Amino acid sequence: MTEHGHTPQEIAHRIGAPTGRGVLRDAVYGAIDGAVTTFAIVAGVAGAGLSPLIIVALGIANVLADGFSMAAANYSGTKAELDNMRRIREIEERHIREFPEGERLEVREILARKGLTGDVLRLATDAVTQDRERWITLMMEGEYGLGGVDPHPFKSAATTFIAFLIAGSVPLFPFILGLSNAFGISAIMTLVTFFAIGALKSIWSLSPWLRSALETLLIGGLAAVIAFYVGTLFHA
Repeated sequence: MTEHGHTPQEIAHRIGAPTGRGVLRDAVYGAIDGAVTTFAIVAGVAGAGLSPLIIVALGIANVLADGFSMAAANYSGTKAELDNMRRIREIEERHIREFPEGERLEVREILARKGLTGDVLRLATDAVTQDRERWITLMMEGEYGLGGVDPHPFKSAATTFIAFLIAGSVPLFPFILGLSNAFGISAIMTLVTFFAIGALKSIWSLSPWLRSALETLLIGGLAAVIAFYVGTLFHA
């Protein structure tokens, strides 16, 4: 989380226009999966002793097809989340129309759980329930745990695909360039990619960068070893 100012103007602007959850999760998810799955194909095909041309063809097919598939799945999942939020909002709107006193009691309970009591609780309840939009927003957050910022399906999908495309292309470069010992170079580049993804991810977490980098490296490396071993079983 970035640092921010605390002047009245800065606070009003920041609270009035929240950025939401962002696309960090989508970027990390797409990058790790792109590097893992593409190198898994490279390792498996190389382990089977097949030609570099086949490795490139299957690798590119994976980057494009699997990347698009992941992006489409993320789009559908995020859109389903958005649709569910809209459905719950319609339910709350109907409940406020049909059961206003019951909904007022729910607002009072939510605010009481935030520490408000006595006249302050009564006045806050009155203030919230005088504005329909604020009333619904509070119910969405307090009763269902849903944030006030809607997710963005297309942004999530695009971020996943781009991250998958970039990280997933790394294991293929040595084969595309026709380098000698392409598999060894690909393995090193992929491991460096895993390490870099983990290190960058630590910027947004409390984990030390080295721990985050090694954790991601271990996960990706294990997937690569499994794929390579399976490939060797089919070596001619």
